[in-house]
Amino acid sequence: MKLLTIFDILLLCLLFNTASCQLLRKNEAGQSVEQAEKELNKQRAKAAKDAIKAKKKATKAFWKNQSKTARKSIRKNARRMKRNKTTSY
Repeated sequence: MKLLTIFDILLLCLLFNTASCQLLRKNEAGQSVEQAEKELNKQRAKAAKDAIKAKKKATKAFWKNQSKTARKSIRKNARRMKRNKTTSY
């Protein structure tokens, strides 16, 4: 009976050890977790860069479509708002 209990405990320990080793192994795609995270960070950075480029392009198109007087008016209003902005604490 004691032998069976010891054997069961050893099997349980072996099960936990193999599970922890599987976490350290490479994933199905053949990359480690660090490499996968690095790739995800690269993709996120590229997406952010593309978003910034798209925003710039949209802003440029917006200003190109405005008339000269409208552009002047918008700039004057922005300056006026900046000057009149008061900080209250």
